[in-house]
Amino acid sequence: MIKTFIIFSQIKYSEIIDYKNIYLLRKFITIQGKIIPRRLTKLTAKQYRFIVKSIKKSRIIGLLPFINKDNY
Repeated sequence: MIKTFIIFSQIKYSEIIDYKNIYLLRKFITIQGKIIPRRLTKLTAKQYRFIVKSIKKSRIIGLLPFINKDNY
């Protein structure tokens, strides 16, 4: 099984990294619901930390799912 990931460009400075910005956060989650690693997203360490914290916070609140059940 070959895993393919799309390499994303860096986040623009005008984009706000926030747990409520679901459209931005979904770019950094795979189909299974896993967070894409930093080396594949080409983000800085500071940006990646904010992204991971925002994803986890939005999962706890219920804005993002922990796993994607649509594929099963």
